[in-house]
This record gives sequence, structure tokens and C-alpha cells, in this order.
Amino acid sequence: MSEFSRVYASLAEVNGWMTHDQAQRLWNRSSELPAGATVVEIGSFQGRSMCVLASAATPGVALYAIDPHGGNDRGPQEIEGFAEEAESDHHVFLRNLENSGVRDRVTYLRKFANDALGDVPHDIDLLYVDGAHRFAPASQDIRQWGAKVKDGGRLLVHDSFSSIGVTLALAILTFWSRDWIYEGRSQSMAQFRKTRTTPAQRLRSFLSQVAQLPYFALNLIYKVLLAARLRPIAKALGSTGEWPY
Repeated sequence: MSEFSRVYASLAEVNGWMTHDQAQRLWNRSSELPAGATVVEIGSFQGRSMCVLASAATPGVALYAIDPHGGNDRGPQEIEGFAEEAESDHHVFLRNLENSGVRDRVTYLRKFANDALGDVPHDIDLLYVDGAHRFAPASQDIRQWGAKVKDGGRLLVHDSFSSIGVTLALAILTFWSRDWIYEGRSQSMAQFRKTRTTPAQRLRSFLSQVAQLPYFALNLIYKVLLAARLRPIAKALGSTGEWPY
């Protein structure tokens, strides 16, 4: 069993929205960074993704997990009123890091992302955004934190081409960007590389992202059917029966 497979299997009981392919992408991007690099995660929930990022990271890589665990934007259709559950998430998150043997490697900032900007002093090599999915906070996370990513660094965004708010934020900030090139996705986790783009690169990146819109439309259909309690129909159309992520 590979080290990635071992870590992924150990997280089977950890709550969170992350497929095997998405975890593999996180692992690959984190493991390729040298000592001295910086990894930032926005939106940690119970630690599933940070356990992967930290387990893959070379010694000497700085890891920051940013999540207020404040009871808002907790998960699908859980926007407000989950303070009690969020406090439990806070403790479970720390316990999961401990169980994975990475607690001492991760700087945990229990803050909203815009309040934590001054707590990460270095240029970022890898930024993973899985925070609030509404348009305003999603675009704020991508814009503000993306500005801290160094040239050649990577941006991973969860629920791309799945969440309306996140996809709209990408349409405005990355579809025709001078700074970001789209490099592909694992289900709803999109990957971008920061670079000063040429017009030809910008066009290719734009067309590649527009090509994902049918996938986005299908995810919206799944969500409508699941919200309407029509899971058998959603599954007949190819859904797993779970909220698409």
C-alpha cells in the first residue's frame, strides 16, 4: 500500500467532502513542495483535507489551516445556526490532526479568512480554498488570498463547477485572467497555476474552463432533484445520490 493510500484509508471515518481523486490531487501538490514552502487551507471543517496536505508535506513546509468554526457556512445547506455543531467540529478537527500525527505541523487559525490575512507572513506556494460557497465570500477568498500566492504557485478551489457562488466567482476572477491558468480538475476541485499569462494562454485557459460548464449544469440538475427528494431520478441520471462535490 502506498503512503497516500494508507493515509486516505485512515481518514475513512473523518467527515468531509473529498473524493479519492481530490485527495490524490491535494497529496500530489503538497508532496512536490520543497522545505520552506507555505501551504494555506481556507475551510478545514473536521480536517480531512488538511490531514492529507500535512501528511504529504516535506519536513520544513509551513502549513496553515484557517477556519472560524463559527456555525455558519458549515456544509451543504448549512448556512447559519450551527454554532453547537461548529464547536464540536473545532474539537474533532484538532483530534483528527492529532490522530494523523500532524498536529504539531499545522498552524491553526480559528478566524474568518479575511481576518487571518496578516497571520500568514510568507508568499504562498499552495492555496486550497474550500470556504464559504456564496459568491461574495468565495470571490473574496480567491481574490485576497490569491494575491498572496507567489508566481508559479498553485490554487485549488473546491466545489468549482458545482456551487453556483464558487463558479460565478471563478467566471469573474479566473475565466479571463492575466494571472491564473486553468490546469484541470478532479471532480469539482479545480487547479490553477499563477503566472503572467500571454493572450494565447489566456484564451486556452478560458476555453478550457468554459468546457466545464456542461458538468456544472449537470451538477445543478442533481442538486435540484436531491433537494426535491427525487434521489432515484438523480441516480438514474448518473448521480451518486449525494450532494455533488
